Amino acid sequence: MANHDLVLGHGENPELALGPNHHEFGQDHGLGLGHSHELVLGHAHDHDLVLGQSHEHEHDHDLGLGHHHDSQLVLRHDHHGHTSELALGQGHDEDPHSLDGQGHDELGMTENHELTLADTHHLDVDHNMDQLSLEQAHELALQPAHDFSHGPLAVAPVVQSRKMVVSPEFQLVVGQEFPDVMSCRRAIRNTAIACHFEIQTVKSDKTRFTAKCAAEGCPWRIHAAKLPGVPTFSIRTIHDNHSCVGINHLGHQQASVQWVANTVEERLRENPHCKPKEILEEIHKSHGITLSYKQAWRGKERIMAAVRGSFEEGYRLLPEYCRQVERTNPGSFACVYGNPADNCFRRLFISFHASIYGFVNACRPLIGLDRTILKNKYLGTLLLATGFDGDGALFPLAFGVVDEETDDNWIWFLSELHELLEKNTENMPRLTILSDRRKGIIDGVDFSFPTAFHGHCMRSLSETFRKEFNNSVLVNLLWEAANALTVIEFETKLLEIEDTSPEAVCWIRRLPPRLWATAYFEGTRYGHLTANITESLNSWILDASGLPIIQMMECIRRQLMTWFNERREASMQWTTILVPAAERRVQEAIERARGYQVARANEAEFEVISPHEGTNIVDIRNRCCLCRGWQLYGVPCAHGVAALLSCRQNVHRYTESCFTVATYRKTYSQTIHPIPDKTLWNETSDQGQAEDNKVDIIINPPKSLRPPGRPRKKRIRAEDRGRIKRVVHCSRCNQTGHFRTTCAAPI
Repeated sequence: MANHDLVLGHGENPELALGPNHHEFGQDHGLGLGHSHELVLGHAHDHDLVLGQSHEHEHDHDLGLGHHHDSQLVLRHDHHGHTSELALGQGHDEDPHSLDGQGHDELGMTENHELTLADTHHLDVDHNMDQLSLEQAHELALQPAHDFSHGPLAVAPVVQSRKMVVSPEFQLVVGQEFPDVMSCRRAIRNTAIACHFEIQTVKSDKTRFTAKCAAEGCPWRIHAAKLPGVPTFSIRTIHDNHSCVGINHLGHQQASVQWVANTVEERLRENPHCKPKEILEEIHKSHGITLSYKQAWRGKERIMAAVRGSFEEGYRLLPEYCRQVERTNPGSFACVYGNPADNCFRRLFISFHASIYGFVNACRPLIGLDRTILKNKYLGTLLLATGFDGDGALFPLAFGVVDEETDDNWIWFLSELHELLEKNTENMPRLTILSDRRKGIIDGVDFSFPTAFHGHCMRSLSETFRKEFNNSVLVNLLWEAANALTVIEFETKLLEIEDTSPEAVCWIRRLPPRLWATAYFEGTRYGHLTANITESLNSWILDASGLPIIQMMECIRRQLMTWFNERREASMQWTTILVPAAERRVQEAIERARGYQVARANEAEFEVISPHEGTNIVDIRNRCCLCRGWQLYGVPCAHGVAALLSCRQNVHRYTESCFTVATYRKTYSQTIHPIPDKTLWNETSDQGQAEDNKVDIIINPPKSLRPPGRPRKKRIRAEDRGRIKRVVHCSRCNQTGHFRTTCAAPI
């Protein structure tokens, strides 16, 4: 058979060329294997890949890959010499010196940097390589050019290969000493990882350590022993030659979770939010090995446990942590409760004095209740009670951690909240409480705050409504009905809903409007319809929910400390009488009031006429308007502003005191103080006199455990809650809920 050449790349006269300048196969260029066939990849003058039999050596098979003048990789089979050679070299010398052995393969480096693999046994291509026979052309034959496009020609790469030249840091020599056996084993392991071969421990005890290369037949072996009288280990013997080609699979036997942890420890201490994916990329870049995601995740968890403490230690230290909270922040509430039977954790309640003082003396009498599920090892639920400052921002008041969300735990949490408020004020304000009105919260509010106005959180209500009707138009109308200030406006919105869906109106009317509609609600919500605490805190509370319990509470405390300081400093720069949000509302009302006509009835009562809104009656003495905007928001509405301006009154003096800058500064006047590191708790506790009489309470972790698998960390944003999922449509049966490809309807 004539010579057939396959050339991929650039060449002057290629029989088959693929590259920038060649885009098609010639008609008279074939690819085959026979007596003399050459397969060339690369530049025609630089790289040769030869597979076949030469006419000079009837039984030789040459495979060459590399630069023609620089390097050569040859696999040769000689029936006369009974040898198989794998040569990788550089230079023009084509006579490599091989290291021969009896009964095994040896891997050596020649002076010309050629790598030779010699096998002393006969290589029977037909019997030992069934899938690749070189003696029969029809067993491996590539079709002519017009058939080459039927399938890709793929060569599986070696994922990892052993490095022959390594850093002096990972070179082992006879006589090298290590402080102890662990240091010795660590050095050998690091060398194996750096050189990309795996080791197998032959013997390991207090006085000696022996290991060999894990590849079968490879002669690499090392032996270290303890020096007499000292813990030092010294390398006694080492056979440093390999006959293997390294590892060709993902991962590394010596790259354990602890090795991963030690490797990325410094980076994680600097950046605890480093993701496992970034750890994998760094290890691959530095060490050339590819590990699994689980190894990186477990390695990170091990380091983070050492940095922040274990979950079990967090529960054990809770009693002392509560004492530290009360010691560093006098007037704060901090208490922990365990199960009397087994001392397993049940409840934790913490409220800082700065939050209590700001809420009682300066915030609106409005509290929102919410909860978030913890993502740590032992699960649990974080309960939150939050107020609202004069500028409308969340003002966290109290936190509770419970082993699970139950009605009893909500009742306990609200009783603790009532106790701390009662101890810090002579006259308990008549509160307005917003929640999802589950049974435990209703019972807790009725028991602890019997005079409070308990409203339904519109977020949870609208979510239930959306699941029932799955119509964004109806959901928007529901919100408009909830925001309506008067009964007439409310009923008008319900008529619009009824025109779209009579079933939706029936569903809405089953809910008492006094629990959710502004027009019927008896308390004052200042425009707040939702207790969307966790949504507003989602940016950082989600990360904190996966930490050990003390670390989580410390994360919350630091966030509060930062908020108090930032808001205190920001308020010092304000030059207006009202906080920015109230100031904007007043300015908008002033602009609208310019088009109103005002008629005065007496010193307090006014009639305000609008061309679009009709007539409204305003009483500036009682700070009320017929539109109910002044009463519900605490800031004069446009009608009230028109009346005040007509009698030359200062509009700002007729707003609720909680909206003034002076009151806002009082809200954040107190400081949340830092808590010392746990290593100093014993010293600080000894300084207290009352601490000596306290009996230490042992708190064990709760019995609930997080199920296996990665926890869900995707946040559900508020804007996504109003988005309807796309309804799929089948073009075959004209129904919704599935595609044509999965349609099972008989047609």
